[in-house]
Amino acid sequence: MSDTVAIDDDITSVPHAPTVTARAIHYARVIAGHAPVSLLLFACLLIIGLATGTLWSATKDKSYFHDVAYGVPAFADGEWWTLGTGMFFGLTPWQLVSILIMVITLLAWAEWRLGSLRLVGVFVAAQFLGHLIAALFAWGLSDQVISGIGWEWPSQLAQVRDVGMTTGIVGAVVAASATVRSPWRLRLRLILASYVALSLLFEGSLSDVAHLVAFAVMLPLGERLFSGTEHGFAPRSRREVRLVGFAGLLVIAAADVLVWFFPGSGPLGPTDSDGSSVWVMWIEVALIALVAAQLRRGKHWAWWATVVIGGLNVVGFVFVVLAVAFTDFQARGAVTLGTSLLWLTEVAVLVSGRFAFRVPFRSGVRGDEADTAEVKRLLHAHGGGTMSWMTTWDGNHYLFGDAAAGGSAVTYQRHAGTLLALADPVCSDDDATRTIKEFVDFAESSGLTPCWFSIGADTAAILRQLSWRTAKIAEDSIVDLPGLAFKGKSWQHVRTALNKAKKSGISHRLVARAEEPFSIKAQVRSISDEWVGDKGLPEMGFTLGGVDEALDPEVRVSLAIDEEGNVHGVLSWLPVYAPGGAVAGWTLDVMRRRPDGFGPVIEFLLGSAILGFQREGAQFVSLSGAPLATADENAETSATDRVLDVMGAAMEPLYGFRSLHAFKKKFSPRYEPVYLAYRDESDLPRIGLAISRAYLPQATPGQLVRLAGLLDRRERA
Repeated sequence: MSDTVAIDDDITSVPHAPTVTARAIHYARVIAGHAPVSLLLFACLLIIGLATGTLWSATKDKSYFHDVAYGVPAFADGEWWTLGTGMFFGLTPWQLVSILIMVITLLAWAEWRLGSLRLVGVFVAAQFLGHLIAALFAWGLSDQVISGIGWEWPSQLAQVRDVGMTTGIVGAVVAASATVRSPWRLRLRLILASYVALSLLFEGSLSDVAHLVAFAVMLPLGERLFSGTEHGFAPRSRREVRLVGFAGLLVIAAADVLVWFFPGSGPLGPTDSDGSSVWVMWIEVALIALVAAQLRRGKHWAWWATVVIGGLNVVGFVFVVLAVAFTDFQARGAVTLGTSLLWLTEVAVLVSGRFAFRVPFRSGVRGDEADTAEVKRLLHAHGGGTMSWMTTWDGNHYLFGDAAAGGSAVTYQRHAGTLLALADPVCSDDDATRTIKEFVDFAESSGLTPCWFSIGADTAAILRQLSWRTAKIAEDSIVDLPGLAFKGKSWQHVRTALNKAKKSGISHRLVARAEEPFSIKAQVRSISDEWVGDKGLPEMGFTLGGVDEALDPEVRVSLAIDEEGNVHGVLSWLPVYAPGGAVAGWTLDVMRRRPDGFGPVIEFLLGSAILGFQREGAQFVSLSGAPLATADENAETSATDRVLDVMGAAMEPLYGFRSLHAFKKKFSPRYEPVYLAYRDESDLPRIGLAISRAYLPQATPGQLVRLAGLLDRRERA
């Protein structure tokens, strides 16, 4: 990607956002098209709520409550129809409103994923099976069937009548989770499992038991019937194992908060704070959150701390169970059996997945530091892409592969907990997949988030095969040199620039800048410093080189110099090597012009350099890619693409990326996509911060605030 000059001031404005009413109408149409059953249920609930007054008064206080509610008493009286009638009510107005929200969101989403007919089958099966099995459980363990069991909870459930369709909703969402791709399928299931576990252990209503039944039935059934290319429930990588352990600690922390603010009596005993101070509770939650954050990064010490604390809780759990079974001991307090069961599950997960938690206390990346000589050797041996020479710049670090297999290198920078790999790996084609996997393993073993930036189509295809996501972030502009001639109307601007330069006494020199006299170097430096000063932000780095990078003896520099020795413009060209060390082409990097100099100097320099490289036998020149700018403005875009589009529009006044991209179209290039690769969308905020720090490592907080302000104004425009 090249540094830029100000080409023009025409900035495309971002279209105004649709109104709230327009969005509501759009969403209503979407729901009507994809979730008609959910929309029908929503309408029925709303109409019944308005007709019966249950939207503002409790159903349980109505005279007909016993005629519509399900439960052991209803089934004992032969009122089996209540399984159907009870779905359309809520115990309280707030519960009815919450059901309405879940129907139009969660159930509608499940219908979109499963289809209307399958949604009906799953919903009805989960609702009916959930409450029938819950009622059978309550009745079978109640005092009516087994006297003297000493467990009051089932007997209490056996006396309850209930209403609502949340069990069917839970079952439908659980079944639909089988259609979700990784890693979101695991995350969705963790959320559902956490909700079911917390509500059952610390509330224990009849519906909570039914939710557990629906979850347990629909999880394997949905996996069997609806799963596509992915199957199974276990985590697929160290990252997912860490996520499960992290989520388990968050659930335990949430349990501590719940039992303090909402004391009660769950199925395993009292769930109160036992007189503990609120400050003690928050300190415990803070400590758990601290350990959870480090567990998420795979820290070995966090694994040990969690296993030890969890083990103590498990021992306490076993002691309480034995004491309750053989003595008159009564379990009390917030931690007791419910929390101990959570700790037991957490310890089981961590012990079985202990391979994922081996990051040492000090997780500094232990790769080889910058060894540009070795990287250049590998580039000469294996060749590279149009952006590969950027990997030799200062500020980069390298992960080198097995020299016995021909050697390989991945270039990366570390920012914001992310290892940002730059460009394609430098290796033979046969070693590309292995090299990519080695870097991902290296990042994960360091407790950091891996990401690939500015990669070509071949590397992106390999990563997609490894279940990574890719987003096009730029387009490389390639001009093929064999047979190229500046003929025809499309090249008139270049011919005009060449002729004007000749008449003005402007000549082109293609040189190595390091060999130029001090006067030339000083002028180039002055032109660059003036350009940077106009931007209000430091000169960008990472994939945007400067005049310092142009000092490399293998880099070529184009100079436009008049008869008095004044420099009017400068370009730098990075070598693109073919396997074996021959130069196949050149990539444009620095573009600078003197503000008061020769007008069409950039067209003159580009045209002259292209002809010079053509005479030398080069196959192509890359005009490089403009970050956050693409050629096809009418292409269908994803949410990630739209974020990049807003960023590109906001940074246009500062760096002219889009103006530059439009300028390069004058040279009739062909385009090759440049990609960002990431594992899942949840990494994007961290990756975005890492990329901003990579491009602007010297930016002050005030300068970044200015950039953020531009982004915000663009997004609101």
